Amino acid sequence: MRALLLRLEPIIWLLFGAGILVGTLLLPGYLLTVALGAPLHLLPDGALSFERAHMLGSSLVGRVVLLALIALPLWKGAHHTRALAVDTLGHHSDGLVGSLLYAVAAIGSVLGIVAILSI
Repeated sequence: MRALLLRLEPIIWLLFGAGILVGTLLLPGYLLTVALGAPLHLLPDGALSFERAHMLGSSLVGRVVLLALIALPLWKGAHHTRALAVDTLGHHSDGLVGSLLYAVAAIGSVLGIVAILSI
């Protein structure tokens, strides 16, 4: 297991880095817009209507953004949790814990793809 994780390390770091980018740049802006903009009436009427959100989510660009907002933070979280587990449990648990965490991130990414394609 550990040998497979070492071979996949560049791909995992790519997904981790992209997750940091999304988690740092895109997700806070999205959350501030939805969590503060709508309740404080800073957005125009109908800006967050179902029809408009569905139109955006069903376009190609909207689907890519939604997938990035769903899948990439999963990989970031899996990698951070793996590092935390190695720090607390030791290196002997890295193979099992890393495999489980990255499997959860992969399954979540696939479920995100399926959900976005069904829009």
